[in-house]
Amino acid sequence: MNDEQEHDGMRTIGHFIGGDDVEDGARTQPVHDPATGRVSARVSLASPATVERAVTAAQAAFAAWRATQPLTRARIMFRFRELLERDAARIAALISAEHGKTIDDALGELQRGIEVVEYACAAPELLKGEFAKNVGPAIDSWSEFHPLGVVAGITPFNFPAMVPMWMFPLAIVCGNTFVLKPSERDPGAALAIARLLAEAGLPDGVFNVVNGDREAVDALLIDPRVQALSFVGSTPVAEHVYVTATRHGKRVQALGGAKNHAVVMPDADLDNAANALIGAAYGSCGERCMAISVVVAVGEAVADRLVALLAERIARLEVGPGTRPGVEMGPLITQAHRDKVRACVESGIEEGAELVVDGRDLVVPGHEDGFFLGACLFDHVTPGMRVYREEIFGPVLCVVRVASQEQAMALIDAHEFGNGACIFTRDGEAARHFTDHVQAGMVGVNVALPVPVAIHSFGGWKRSLFGDLCAYGPDAVRFYTRRKTVTQRWPGGGVREGAQFAFPSGASGR
Repeated sequence: MNDEQEHDGMRTIGHFIGGDDVEDGARTQPVHDPATGRVSARVSLASPATVERAVTAAQAAFAAWRATQPLTRARIMFRFRELLERDAARIAALISAEHGKTIDDALGELQRGIEVVEYACAAPELLKGEFAKNVGPAIDSWSEFHPLGVVAGITPFNFPAMVPMWMFPLAIVCGNTFVLKPSERDPGAALAIARLLAEAGLPDGVFNVVNGDREAVDALLIDPRVQALSFVGSTPVAEHVYVTATRHGKRVQALGGAKNHAVVMPDADLDNAANALIGAAYGSCGERCMAISVVVAVGEAVADRLVALLAERIARLEVGPGTRPGVEMGPLITQAHRDKVRACVESGIEEGAELVVDGRDLVVPGHEDGFFLGACLFDHVTPGMRVYREEIFGPVLCVVRVASQEQAMALIDAHEFGNGACIFTRDGEAARHFTDHVQAGMVGVNVALPVPVAIHSFGGWKRSLFGDLCAYGPDAVRFYTRRKTVTQRWPGGGVREGAQFAFPSGASGR
């Protein structure tokens, strides 16, 4: 059976459960090609019964999988990595067709996901625990990391391959089984990945995919067999996921929204800063949780020069379908999202910001029905404006003017989100002060997109993260395992001991 069925001439994308392709055809939703605006497929939206079937499959696979040696789990990840590289072009084309991002951007996304898979290949080292000999007379103590059981991931549309790989590789090598609920807007990559895991030798039921909407999400949040849940998306949904899932006794990491600021100091290399900001603001059409959406220019002269450089570079930006060579920015994901971003731009005009570059009327020849919006650049933005307060998630960059680094940092610290921030400067003292004190979880110095590499962990501060542990890296090993500490004693010499009533301590030897 194939997960993609034909109904009335339209391809239907189903689910992957227990090693089999499953279709739950009661409800479906269109999947669009954002570059053309045409419906390319329909995705099946899982009913609660289908979600329950996936959790049941994961639960059934758990006992055998947790007993599997970490080295065996790692070897499956090694094979999975090879298959991802073998099929990289195919997966990137699938991402571009459903999301709209350029092929190069899709390949870059996939590579960052592969780096997490490579980190997960170190499972024997990551899970070896800690040992202390002779903590008391003939007493040894050690800690072990045990899997939780069935865990789940709910992922967004903007990185349909990378964000799931922030979650399931480490969850799986830690001995858990996994249910993934990807975005229903671009579900193809998740199913392609599921097939590669099966080809790599992952046992049936260890990794399952259910496509769906809020009905599927809520079923995962309340199922008592799901022990932990990872989420990436908007802050309102992240908060709902965190509150609901924790109320049902689950461990949760829920990554929410962002409003990432870039501070440009008077001594910065403005040419390099402008180039970096163009990519960070308009790459993937701004649909990145680490996109730079606010530039804080320190000083009027810096602001004037920087705005001119940004406008000049925007004029040369190549916009079109992601599959066309040379294109630097593709369409937005849906027409509804494009309309939302346009409305936000219009609110900026109404509130008094200066729209230096207006991309609202962009037309891509041959793709007039695509969900395109050109790059927009605002100057003289103030903190009270909607374009400053909200996460726009589109190709809109705002410039705020301040007089000092202290004012720039105060803006960042006062915002409800604390995902990422960066500074462009040649001054080491200014950079050190910024990295030490700015209220954000991921910080860059002359790096516009300070996304941590796989050996570190990804997560923001304030209302950008609900939960105590971040995604991937060392935090993920802690999130997907439960610590058990064992203290063991083998009295020798046939000595018969009396009862001890004082609380045992290392000093007393008890």
